[in-house]
Amino acid sequence: MENNLQRIVGDHITVEVDLNRGGRVSSVKWKDLEFALPYRDDPMAWGWFAMVPWAGRIDRGFIKDAAGTEFALPTHWDPPHAEHGYGFVSSWESTSPNTSRLELPAPYAPAYAEQTIELSGNTIRWSLNYFAKGCTLPAWVGFHPWLPRRIDNHEYELIFTPGKMLLRGKDGIPTGDLVDIPPQPWDDAFFGVTKFPVVRWGNIAQIEIASSVPWWVVYSEDPLAICVEPQTAPPDAANLGISGAHSIRATFTFS
Repeated sequence: MENNLQRIVGDHITVEVDLNRGGRVSSVKWKDLEFALPYRDDPMAWGWFAMVPWAGRIDRGFIKDAAGTEFALPTHWDPPHAEHGYGFVSSWESTSPNTSRLELPAPYAPAYAEQTIELSGNTIRWSLNYFAKGCTLPAWVGFHPWLPRRIDNHEYELIFTPGKMLLRGKDGIPTGDLVDIPPQPWDDAFFGVTKFPVVRWGNIAQIEIASSVPWWVVYSEDPLAICVEPQTAPPDAANLGISGAHSIRATFTFS
């Protein structure tokens, strides 16, 4: 697939957004260090991407609109569940040098999403908005940054203080129960985060990820990466009876 890149250059950070490959941030460079996991064949497994119009898994891909009509969402990326929405496998349209837009397919049409990336000093400000345009299907959104597990031979350290974890069943779907937090590795949703997460690589770099969202997902099972994902609602939120905001902002501060 041909690249269609937005290149956003700040004083200390350079970001590239691959519009044809999910509108994802395919490169993040700070002080000549790369903070986005490079391309892999699985579109769920590299770069930093927006999750829209849902974040995480939906049980067997079934979702109901406000009238109770059930719809089947695509499940081929993570059978038997629907995962991460449509954004990560869609082509986005550039609407300004740092903004892009996605027209969503059925059953979410005519809804659309818009993301904006702004750079200021050592900070990336990433925003995502979902506009329902009359669609009554549940929607919640999030960000999925794949951060390298190692940078310059330094293994990551995650500084993270959630209150509870959403118990995940053997099928990978949350049960709705909040439980105490087991040791890593995780592929789980967390609630009650008291301090913004920080990912640190020795003494060469760290990123604080700041967002006002109530839910965070951490995935630390991959041998090459760590994912720290702010979300407005947890995986399978609609089937758990949890609603999530249609907008998210996150600030990534490098030091």
